[in-house]
Amino acid sequence: MKRSSVLLLVVLIIAIFFRLYHLTLTPPGLYPDEAMNGNNALQALATTLPVDGFKVFYTENNGREGLFINIQAIFIAFLGNLPWVLRLPSAIFGILTVLGLYFLGKELYSKNIGLLAAFFLAVNFWHVNFSRIGFRAIMAPFLAIWAFYFLIVALRESALSRKKLIVFASLAGIMFGLGAYTYIAFRVMPVLVLILLLLYWLRSRKLEGQKILACSVFVLASVIVALPLLIYFLQNPADFLGRTSQISVFASDNPVKILFLNTLKTMGMFFFVGDGNWRHNFSGAPQLFWPVAIFFLTGIVLAIKNFSEEKVQNGFVFSWFILAMAPVVLSLEGIPHALRSLLLIPPTFLLAALGARWAYHFFRYRFNIKILNSGAFIVLLFIASYGYKNYFWDWANNPNVQGAFAADYVKIGEELNSLPKEAPKYVLVKAGGVLVNGIPMPAQTVMFITDTYTPEKQKEKNVHYVLPVEESSIPNGVHVFSVK
Repeated sequence: MKRSSVLLLVVLIIAIFFRLYHLTLTPPGLYPDEAMNGNNALQALATTLPVDGFKVFYTENNGREGLFINIQAIFIAFLGNLPWVLRLPSAIFGILTVLGLYFLGKELYSKNIGLLAAFFLAVNFWHVNFSRIGFRAIMAPFLAIWAFYFLIVALRESALSRKKLIVFASLAGIMFGLGAYTYIAFRVMPVLVLILLLLYWLRSRKLEGQKILACSVFVLASVIVALPLLIYFLQNPADFLGRTSQISVFASDNPVKILFLNTLKTMGMFFFVGDGNWRHNFSGAPQLFWPVAIFFLTGIVLAIKNFSEEKVQNGFVFSWFILAMAPVVLSLEGIPHALRSLLLIPPTFLLAALGARWAYHFFRYRFNIKILNSGAFIVLLFIASYGYKNYFWDWANNPNVQGAFAADYVKIGEELNSLPKEAPKYVLVKAGGVLVNGIPMPAQTVMFITDTYTPEKQKEKNVHYVLPVEESSIPNGVHVFSVK
């Protein structure tokens, strides 16, 4: 087996470990947004009518594209309605993202860049964390990476057979079309496709027949795959925007100032102050561990310096980074925002890999090769060890994380499950939030754990959800639980 294949296998084993180890225990609890996905999935599984079952878009909780929820439903069907089951698809997509980044880095630069980028991603808290939470956004970098990898292969200069070209371009289009079903931030990606084609055109001042065919197949496949969602948005235009207009900087009194500050905060999250939400991050910690942050900054400088030599590669990576920042800095909510920034991950770690490769070559002629390789191994081991400690020790054991994932709501659900079905059980929902079927969102966690999302299930299991104004109607002598 080739050395690069062995190293890739090692990186993948590390990525698998970081994303599956203790998945049944960490994160604790189940955040209501995750539970809402699960309840939609349970509802989809409970019906055999396509129109009422699996959907391209679920309107509850401000609206969510349906692909990830439908995938979660398949896992629930086989493994049950448990929190870790909702998160298992995220872990799988996270692992495949690491693999995809290797191939993309290899295609753009070299095997070493691909390996370094994949390794940094495999142990990075930012990506590990969202690979273990049941949010649809984790699919966005996965599909973007693979879509652009297949597209770049189809557009490469070396001749491909017509059959292979069509296969790669079709795969790129399928992945890209599926991206429309993941997260609202993915909607900037079509601009990146245009920039990539422009970069190829600027390099040779022409697009040969092979590239035109690849582009045509890519666009056709993308449109076909995304068409059901596009039709849905044409029929329901309000769902296309969702909360975008509510949290846009243009809704503020001074959008230019806020845009500038958001940009500073978003760039600063890599080096100084990261997302303050315990659910998204070790509150306030930079998104990059300091050695990787130094590599990232070095990579930016190198990419600018060598731009003329690698116009397509560096232009593509920089354009990706800038476009992925747009949904973040144009928002009023929670800046810096690690979740909304997930599409920044691929270019960030490609640039960090460029910086790390340069550092290795810088010291190559200054130290004995055995000493240098030993030092490089120690640095990588240090980065991986810190990633493990930061997530599994420091963050997972922090008491703030329990509250961030509504662990107490899960306990209520488990207590309800332990009671006899014939015993009347009342859940008093005192917590506020977006209403779903007249009940605030926080109750979704209890509903998922007990499988009582629908009125039919509530009646079957004798579970009643009531609001504070209805508290006086709760009979005496029944089991009452409060969601606060």
